[in-house]
Amino acid sequence: AQSQYAPAAHVPLIKSPGLRVPPPVHLPPDIHPLPDSVIPYFAYPYTLEPLILTVESSRRTTLAAHTTRREAYIHARDEERDRRKREVLRRVAPGFDPAAPLVPLRATHSEPSTGEIKKDVMDDLVDQLARMDKET
Repeated sequence: AQSQYAPAAHVPLIKSPGLRVPPPVHLPPDIHPLPDSVIPYFAYPYTLEPLILTVESSRRTTLAAHTTRREAYIHARDEERDRRKREVLRRVAPGFDPAAPLVPLRATHSEPSTGEIKKDVMDDLVDQLARMDKET
């Protein structure tokens, strides 16, 4: 069982002078070993300082106030939008309330008195245009 590389086993290899194996690292004998107890090194008390506690408390209070104000604003905006929708629906169907069954309101027709003269649509239009001219 001869290897296929047997003829090349005796060929001398040329090494590059730039490639070399680094010398082994020797550690000095005076490295500082760990002490038996590390408790003396714990000089700092790992507790929160009062300054941090007060800053954090005020930050949380401010965030809670902003959240409350934002929620109140959103609630008021939603209520205003719902009120406007209800007003539009009441103009279309008087007496309409989405939370209750529809109860139609009677339209009150008043009899024109003898002194009242029924106005024409064109008269109303002319009056409105005159009012608009006065405002501008």
